Amino acid sequence: MILNSVTYIKEKEQQGFPFTLPLLESLDSMTFNKPVTILVGENGTGKSTLIQAIADQAQSIRIDQQNENPSVRLLSNQLKLTWSIRTRDGFFLTAEDFVNYVKRVSEMREEAKRSLEEIEIEYKDRSQFAKNLASMPHNHTLYDLQNLYDDGLEFRSHGERFLDFFQSRLRPKGLYILDEPEVPLSPTKQLSFISLIKEMTKKNAQFIIATHSPILMAIPDAEIISLDSLPPKTCQYEDLEHVQLTKSFLESPERFLRHL
Repeated sequence: MILNSVTYIKEKEQQGFPFTLPLLESLDSMTFNKPVTILVGENGTGKSTLIQAIADQAQSIRIDQQNENPSVRLLSNQLKLTWSIRTRDGFFLTAEDFVNYVKRVSEMREEAKRSLEEIEIEYKDRSQFAKNLASMPHNHTLYDLQNLYDDGLEFRSHGERFLDFFQSRLRPKGLYILDEPEVPLSPTKQLSFISLIKEMTKKNAQFIIATHSPILMAIPDAEIISLDSLPPKTCQYEDLEHVQLTKSFLESPERFLRHL
């Protein structure tokens, strides 16, 4: 493991959200025993708050720095992380972060192209050396984006963008903290995503994933921690309510829908 555990340091004067979450009132520590840890729980249990606070305390790179939540920082300050290998490789990502990131990448590409066009006009009577020097940072931006994402994330479907992003950014020995990464992915793309994760765990990467997806919950050899239990506890895949409900629905959808 890269990150071994997280300990919640409680203080009597803590008041208001997020400290009023039942999850935090029952939480002392959480241990990560496998390369993939899956956090599951109903809406409102505090999955996103906890996982963002862990990422903040780990100083993980956040793909969208503008989407930070002040309450997350309050909780982050009360967490103590225990490492086997301290790393800054990896990142934290939510589905919302990714949408904003794709928009920003597209804007960066267009801004670089506009700057190059303006340089062509502004430097038309100057030396080629001066023009090349002025163009260099913008060409570097386009070159880097081309290397990472070829013709551009913005020209693919949402699910394809997401997978392309991960294929270009995953690195060995990185810590990847992900909040509901299934949102842009079809069931087929979720299986492709699991394949990416499996390949990276072979290279000593670690994943902590909060999800509602029964498909992602089935990642081989993952440890599943239910936040519906207070305190949180390790669960088996087949015992999860998400899995049981989805299975029952698929076997007989009319049995559920006739009551709506």
